[in-house]
Amino acid sequence: MTAQNPIRIIIADDHAIVREGLKQILADSADMVVSGDAENGADAIKLARRGDADVLLLDISMADRSGIDVLKQVKKEVPKLAVLMLSMHREDQYAIRSLKAGAAGYLNKQSAPAELVDAIRQVAGGRKYISAALAQELANQVGDENRAVPPHETLSDREYQTLIMIASGKTVSDIAGELSLSVKTISMYRSRLLQKMKLRHNAELTHYAIKNQLVE
Repeated sequence: MTAQNPIRIIIADDHAIVREGLKQILADSADMVVSGDAENGADAIKLARRGDADVLLLDISMADRSGIDVLKQVKKEVPKLAVLMLSMHREDQYAIRSLKAGAAGYLNKQSAPAELVDAIRQVAGGRKYISAALAQELANQVGDENRAVPPHETLSDREYQTLIMIASGKTVSDIAGELSLSVKTISMYRSRLLQKMKLRHNAELTHYAIKNQLVE
């Protein structure tokens, strides 16, 4: 891409301050232009459907739905759009799930602005972007075929999301409200994850999450 034909970027984050900060970072790059911004997953999907963007910067924790859900919908409707996931979560929590769901890359929000710009250029050029730390984690997993799979890695994306939110102190009702799902549905995810992980209740679930550094 050149300044005459810049990389067109959609920014999707539910925090206005973050969106403005990203805009300022990208404004310093002559080969990039922000073509739209969204404060929730539904708006991000609408902007993606226009088909006039090259890269979608997508926060993994949107107000109305999971960023993973938005990612899957976008890749289904606009498969050629490169999606770079942004998150405050450590890479080993959501990065691999994001890449499996179709993301072109995953970047922690604490990364340096220069790394963000480099990541955007890479995914816009049709390449994948992962940090050195994540590359090492993937290499470790490939190199250890006999590695015991931790219980939380057997969960579905929605079950894993429920695990993290419960461990963060949120109730089933809180989670249902945030994800726009019924309490019954969230309770079902909770029951499934407890069964898969052989845990009995929320206290054990929270202890597991803290012990495995899934939450702060």
